[in-house]
Amino acid sequence: MTITEDNFRVRPMTKDDLKIALSWAASEGWNPGIDDVDNFYIADPGGFLIGELNGQPISCISVVRYSAKFNFIGIYIVKPEEGGKGFGLKTWLEALKLVSNQPTALDAVLQQVNNYQRFGFKPAHSHLRYQGVITGKISPDVIDLKNLDFEQLCRYDERYFPSSRPHFLSTWINQPHGQGYAIINDADLVGYGVIRKATDGFKIAPLLAENEEIAEKLFLALVTYAEVSPVYVDVPNINTSAIILFEKYQMNPIFECVRMYKEKSPNIDWHNVFGVTTLELG
Repeated sequence: MTITEDNFRVRPMTKDDLKIALSWAASEGWNPGIDDVDNFYIADPGGFLIGELNGQPISCISVVRYSAKFNFIGIYIVKPEEGGKGFGLKTWLEALKLVSNQPTALDAVLQQVNNYQRFGFKPAHSHLRYQGVITGKISPDVIDLKNLDFEQLCRYDERYFPSSRPHFLSTWINQPHGQGYAIINDADLVGYGVIRKATDGFKIAPLLAENEEIAEKLFLALVTYAEVSPVYVDVPNINTSAIILFEKYQMNPIFECVRMYKEKSPNIDWHNVFGVTTLELG
């Protein structure tokens, strides 16, 4: 089928469009959070694109522009019945226009790594999704994240994320079906994590900590929110301490994707990243 301006177009999403896109993501098995329409949209309201064929949505992609130093591409989906017709490439090229030659990242499913390499993206490491059912506990030194000074949280978060993201963080830690915890040591924030209700079970995202002991305390506190439901966490495979921690609690890897960067890779100490925030937004 020939793509023309008359029958196919790519335009910015509304929140209602994002609901459609995330329903497709759920159908693909990505297991988004139930509050992710609001969680995601605040990150960059102009960075979510939807492709329409004769007025009907058939493709989507997100390009969250955190700063000139870091952008993230995700939620790249074409409805299966419209695959192989060029609509995906058209959608992809519209997304690339939003970032020009700025540093950009994405998480690629294994079968698409070669395709992204053709556009200048280079593999860095893998993310492994772990799943399990865990009985948790809240240690006395773990505090509710909402009781933490927000500016302190933003400063800590930026140590392990390539850009400041206060608008996103404010929504993320206050989402209706989520819970966050932190640990303070001598007035210094030494770790925090968030867990949220997903389509299936609950997702821990992110989990950042200065060492394995802090990460374990936060992990056990977070899983209490899930009660006996499955818990998922996306783990950088280069953080061996994180893998040891989750496998200690009989969690199993069920999915792998590859973090890829175009232009400049950020300087992040991944050994303190026990769980990333999302595979869709970085």
